[in-house]
Amino acid sequence: MLLYNDHPELRDFKKRRREAITAATCLTEALVDHLNVGVAQAYMNQRKLDHEVKTLQVQAAQFAKQTGQWIGMVENFNQALKEIGDVENWARSIELDMRTIATALEYVYKGQLQSAPS
Repeated sequence: MLLYNDHPELRDFKKRRREAITAATCLTEALVDHLNVGVAQAYMNQRKLDHEVKTLQVQAAQFAKQTGQWIGMVENFNQALKEIGDVENWARSIELDMRTIATALEYVYKGQLQSAPS
């Protein structure tokens, strides 16, 4: 008499079950490996992006600082130009005053010459 465990169909079933479990395990591992590759690539891309963002932030800060310096230089240059204009106007004003004084002194001198007895 055949025992229940010794039945050929049962042995064939157990064998197929083991094969199915082995195949399912292999498939699961292959899927997980495939997903892990994608996750690892996404992680590396994110790290690269983070690095690029930090680099860009540093460069943007340096550019902002340099731009601020340029603006300061242009403002100082504009102020110097205004001061040159102010000095030029002051010089014209002094020149006009000096001419007025010279004309007045000349007028007084000529008046003294004409009224002086000879």
